[in-house]
Amino acid sequence: MILQKLTYIKAQIYFFGDNAQGKTNILEAIFISSLGKSFRTNKDKELIKENEENSKIEIIFVKDTRKEKIKLEIAEKKIFSVNEIVLKKTSEIVGKINVVLFTPEDINILKNEPIKRRRFLNIMISQLRPLYIHLLSQYNKVLEQRNNYLKQIKYENKNRNNLDIWDEQLIRIGIKIFNYRREFIEKINEKIEKIHLETTDNKENIEIKYKSNVTNEEEYRKKMKIKQEDDIQKGYTSIGIHRDDFDIFINKKNVSIFGSQGQQRSSIISLKLAEAEVIYDEKEDYPVLLLDDFMSELDKKRVKGFIKRIKDNQVLITCTEKFDIDNMVYNSYKVEKAKVERVEENGKI
Repeated sequence: MILQKLTYIKAQIYFFGDNAQGKTNILEAIFISSLGKSFRTNKDKELIKENEENSKIEIIFVKDTRKEKIKLEIAEKKIFSVNEIVLKKTSEIVGKINVVLFTPEDINILKNEPIKRRRFLNIMISQLRPLYIHLLSQYNKVLEQRNNYLKQIKYENKNRNNLDIWDEQLIRIGIKIFNYRREFIEKINEKIEKIHLETTDNKENIEIKYKSNVTNEEEYRKKMKIKQEDDIQKGYTSIGIHRDDFDIFINKKNVSIFGSQGQQRSSIISLKLAEAEVIYDEKEDYPVLLLDDFMSELDKKRVKGFIKRIKDNQVLITCTEKFDIDNMVYNSYKVEKAKVERVEENGKI
């Protein structure tokens, strides 16, 4: 059994140590307790230590001056409880603790397929709009049903007029999801420009552009009709919010194509910090920032600029060695062979 028990401390906390010592496991435990799933695996059984039968995560945190506890037990199934009350659905855990996560793999938000960027939007919006999770679940079920029926039309000669049933449901739900995403991209843009300018000495203007093949119900319906025959032949739905995407531009150039490694990495961190500020505006409480391997491939000036932006947050940072940033209060822990030992407290780094 693995037990990670972390108590809320409003400060910058950083964990340092060699690779593969367990630093990221600490952040993963908090992330799971916040969103109900890991950022490293989709398989719950992989959260159980080898040769063990179960795993447990216990998080004690303070919210609105009240101490609360989240507990997760994983064995044959995953069971969440809040203040010893078992939750009926995993989705009920979302929003109890708001988090913003940065990992080295997040640069793939820029480089990889659009599903990575949609996942970023889905995680952010889900923490703030509980209805959004329900809408996503509904949309994905209807999408699967429509895709199955497309195949039945092609191979079993089913009545294609029945597609209208699925189309209207997808349109109704999809437009609601689109509006949520557009709203939050607009909010992110309001925050990210200032953040990125401050951390790059006013040298880099950053902008996010949201891309969707539908923007209103009429357009949605028209495009689905036009693509209906293609969809039948291919066996999947080609129009809808499941194809949404966004691009990030620095000085009007697409950073995924023209940006340096440092620019790509810092643009993602700016995106995460903008997300944190949007959450604060909505909740009037700063989210917990989880910054994994935060310093790699960033110069000291950029690191210092980002650190200044997060002084009011609860922040947990992992890195392989100590770093030197002036005038920052911190709690420092060394992690070695899955053991955590406090090294310094309330010092300057």
